[in-house]
Amino acid sequence: MDYKKLNTQELARLLSPSSDAYLELKERGVLRTKNVVGELGEHYAIEFYNNNPKLPNLSFAPPGVQNIDALSRNGEIYSIKAVSSRKGTTGSFWDPESIEKNEQKFHYLLIVVLDNSYSLDSILELTWDDFFKFKKFNKRMNNYNISLTNKLFDEVRVIFDSKNDG
Repeated sequence: MDYKKLNTQELARLLSPSSDAYLELKERGVLRTKNVVGELGEHYAIEFYNNNPKLPNLSFAPPGVQNIDALSRNGEIYSIKAVSSRKGTTGSFWDPESIEKNEQKFHYLLIVVLDNSYSLDSILELTWDDFFKFKKFNKRMNNYNISLTNKLFDEVRVIFDSKNDG
């Protein structure tokens, strides 16, 4: 297929929820919503943990549970945020009042970084204390997020890094 001959709308259809690739991922249960980056990140994280005997097995949290994306067999709560670049910030953490009171929402935060082709680039594992140390308040949005920095990569547990492991 010569993509240069396609107009913007035709190209967008190839990325859309009606594309064959999207529909196949939906049928496999990888995609449940239109949040492709977030859903792929959750899938990659859970798959990676479950395929590594040194890591706990994870399962998806029930739908509609806030701030919880996965659970371990030991009852540990995981929040998973996916980003499409090593630069920038994670998705938002709402309820700033409870965060400011240090009301623990999860045991671990997994930050899944995807590369330009939506393949797994890296997985960072932050404890609640790590999250609390690295969180930044976004005044305009009235929420918290985490900036992906070299310091973050240096100071938290890196579960997978394609730059070193692959």
